[in-house]
Amino acid sequence: MTNKMIVLMSAVFMFSACVVAPRHGGGLTIIPILPTIVEIDDDAYYAQGGYHYFYSDDRWYYSDSRNGRRSELPRSHWPRETRRRGHSR
Repeated sequence: MTNKMIVLMSAVFMFSACVVAPRHGGGLTIIPILPTIVEIDDDAYYAQGGYHYFYSDDRWYYSDSRNGRRSELPRSHWPRETRRRGHSR
């Protein structure tokens, strides 16, 4: 019983930092959470962990390729602060 509880708790901890989303064409994919502070260039693009993130109209989107189909990232996985490089606060 204790081993099952340890496995369950570790699974909850590991997946709390990810989003599980349906994949286009079937299946599931796990999208990692963005860091607390994200710096983007003028193209509003950020890449991390094999995923591509886009910031547009005060919303975050993700895709598995830079030119791929974009899906909205859940608000719980947005960064706390988004900065643009070369701009002052």
